[in-house]
Amino acid sequence: MRISTDAILFDIDGTLVDSTPVVEHTWRVWAEAHGVDPEAVLRVSHGRRSEDTIAMFLPADRIEAAADELEELELDGVDAVQALPATGELLKAMPADRWAAVTSGGRRLMCERLVAAGLPVPEVLVAAGDVSVGKPDPQGYLKAAAALGYAPERCLVIEDAPAGILAGVASGATVLAVATSHDAADLEGLGAAAIVDDLTACALEITPDGPVLTLR
Repeated sequence: MRISTDAILFDIDGTLVDSTPVVEHTWRVWAEAHGVDPEAVLRVSHGRRSEDTIAMFLPADRIEAAADELEELELDGVDAVQALPATGELLKAMPADRWAAVTSGGRRLMCERLVAAGLPVPEVLVAAGDVSVGKPDPQGYLKAAAALGYAPERCLVIEDAPAGILAGVASGATVLAVATSHDAADLEGLGAAAIVDDLTACALEITPDGPVLTLR
């Protein structure tokens, strides 16, 4: 399968960096401190903005402070994240004006995770604070495509979580799902054009018309 595109829009957590163990540990610590069932939190938190998840469990007047508390816990664990397979080589080959990152995390945290994993920080990064509605709403991906100057229908979104896959599909982009944080079976039926184990399944070619991704 070959996917020709004008630009590639990457999620970060679970797509470019392996932060899942840190994220889940942090949510468990946070949930227990607030008397919330950790398993219930983990069932809905992947791929979503922290404040959107917290709003499911705490009253509105506690969300901002709880989100700040969670971010501090996450920053303490930033050194534990690692680059996922093939991401370093792929990003190194990407022209700066042909890729962006769209994340449900805060800008500072995401930049620190990318740096800790030895990955570049993109010129266009749409973080949680840059949108009024988080994934699965497509706003983040639409903003990233516009910032790069390409139509979303000509972009490829690469995502690991159901909420992100749904956001990419809703934006009109082609979506490639990576089964790095979820079982492939959990990602089926969401509208992704293909599901791969990780980015080692992809070969990248940069053409004058844009990136071409071939799935091995």
